[in-house]
Amino acid sequence: MKDLAENNLIRFKNISKKKETMYANFKVKGVRSGVNFSASISVDISAAEVHPGDVLEKIIEECARIGAKEFAKAEFQFEGLSSI
Repeated sequence: MKDLAENNLIRFKNISKKKETMYANFKVKGVRSGVNFSASISVDISAAEVHPGDVLEKIIEECARIGAKEFAKAEFQFEGLSSI
């Protein structure tokens, strides 16, 4: 961790409600092997097994743990490159 820009960072943005579901929203920024990346993660609060009445810190912590775990094991591919 020589430089702060080279550390991966997940930052809490907000909690939003869509229809009957509440989501904790995060912004991800990082550098890995010379590649800069950024992404948005939305975690369903009910998937984190927390209740909307729980303490906000607990909701954010549990949702961030799930979001980081799923983001780390995600496989990405470029749209349209499969035909090349």
